[in-house]
This record gives sequence, C-alpha cells and structure tokens, in this order.
Amino acid sequence: MNIWNRSTRIPEIYGTLIFLGLLVYFFVMYAAGLIHVIELRLVNLFIMLAGVYFAIKQYRRTHDGHINYFRALAAGTSSAVIGTSTFALFLFLFLKFEGNLMESIQQNEALGPYLNPYIASFMVFLEGIFSGFGLTYLLVNWIDTDHVAEPIGEAQ
Repeated sequence: MNIWNRSTRIPEIYGTLIFLGLLVYFFVMYAAGLIHVIELRLVNLFIMLAGVYFAIKQYRRTHDGHINYFRALAAGTSSAVIGTSTFALFLFLFLKFEGNLMESIQQNEALGPYLNPYIASFMVFLEGIFSGFGLTYLLVNWIDTDHVAEPIGEAQ
C-alpha cells in the first residue's frame, strides 16, 4: 500500500511534512542571518496553512470525497499539533546545545533575560498549536463539508 493512501496516518504524515517545512525554513533563516527578524515568522503561518490544507484534502480523497466537519477539524488540528510539537522539541534541543542563538536572544530581546530554552520552545509550541487550530477552523469553514447526520430519536 502506498504511504500517501493510508487514511489512518494522515495526521502523522502531514504533521511530519509541516515539521520538515518549518525545519528547512529555520535553517535557511539561520544560515542567512535573518533569524532575529520577527516579521519573517509570518512565513511559518503559510507553511502551517499548506500542511493543514493538504491534510484535509488528503482525508477527503481517502474517504471517497466525503468529509465530516469534525473529522476535518480533527485531522487538521492533529496534523498541526504533530508538526508543531516535533518542531518545538527540535528547537529546545537546538537552543540547549547550540548556545549562541539562545545567548543572542537573551541579550537582544525585550524579555531575553527571563528566557531559557524551556520557555522559548514552549512559547513556540503554544504559538504553533493555536495558529494550527485557528487555521484549521478557518479552512474547515471554507471548504465544503458533508452535512451533519440526521438527529437520532427525532419525532416524525
């Protein structure tokens, strides 16, 4: 069976793709010396948007063109959670063992003296979770989902 057609592994597959996109972008910005430009973090939103969109699209494709509102919400949010948590773990390890970036953040940012690798990676984790859920919510309301099933036990 092709890995892309596994309907039970959509969050893991697309969460990993989100992580890889964030990782590549992080290293490009780090190598270019633009890691401190806060406005460029907006690109993370587009990486997350693409991952969540394609996860929902894949869910629909593997379920014969049908997608329930709440299943789409779960597939998109869980993909975002997997991608974000993996990236936050990477960022924690990077900040913990690389040293120069964390030292630079502590010296140059407003709340820098109060930050450590634990807090910085947790903030990235929270930001990713909430932006992933928000993007999923917007996408699910934008795409055409199936209607909710008829209520059970309704008087006829």
